[in-house]
Amino acid sequence: METIENKFKERDYEVNIRFPEFTCLCPMTSQPDFAEIVISYVPGGRLVELKSLKFYLNAYRDRGIFHEEAVNRIMGDFVEAVQPKQAVITGRFNVRGGIHTTVTVTYP
Repeated sequence: METIENKFKERDYEVNIRFPEFTCLCPMTSQPDFAEIVISYVPGGRLVELKSLKFYLNAYRDRGIFHEEAVNRIMGDFVEAVQPKQAVITGRFNVRGGIHTTVTVTYP
């Protein structure tokens, strides 16, 4: 995940990003799981570069990972790269087996 300079670091503002085409694999069945990932953050000195974020999220496509682990890993990598003042990442996973899962992780 790459970053760019936040030219307005003296002010707090919120950035909202929606990635409606997130895909990963169920580690139990190897079947695809589809989700929308929503990232809301208050930047510090850096902003996430969107093309690199897209490539990062697309890298989960062939990865066997549970929903909770996926969203927590995304948050960990996002915080490490961007160092936001605050962040909330939500994964809204499509219905599978009659169950709809939403995972929300907050920082700090």
